[in-house]
Amino acid sequence: MDKGHSNDDMVHLTEKIIGAAIEVHRVLGPGYAESVYEEAMATELTLKDIPFERQKKIRLNYKGHVVGEGRLDLFVDNKVIVELKAIDCISAIHTAQLLSYLKMINMSLGLLINFNVSTLRQGIKRVILSK
Repeated sequence: MDKGHSNDDMVHLTEKIIGAAIEVHRVLGPGYAESVYEEAMATELTLKDIPFERQKKIRLNYKGHVVGEGRLDLFVDNKVIVELKAIDCISAIHTAQLLSYLKMINMSLGLLINFNVSTLRQGIKRVILSK
């Protein structure tokens, strides 16, 4: 995984993030806007004492010039990017977006979580950037 982060630590952290998402989905279920799930995830991560940043702005540099930017829904413990969705299904463009974010901040693990599903396990996708 990322430099300085053991595989066991990353597995444990992603399990905690997924556990928080399962709890949010258990309480709210599908059918709300992405912003509602982001607020609920922020609440759940706070209750579980898991550090995170919301809507973290990141910049893409090209030869010393900023040529683009993005915003991470959640950046958990400075280790895992979490992109939240409330859509019919996760598509290749969502995975590509998360991979781009991983490259931009030199991280290797992200989670795509789609809350618009009957069982949350169907809406979770781990995305790993090979370095």
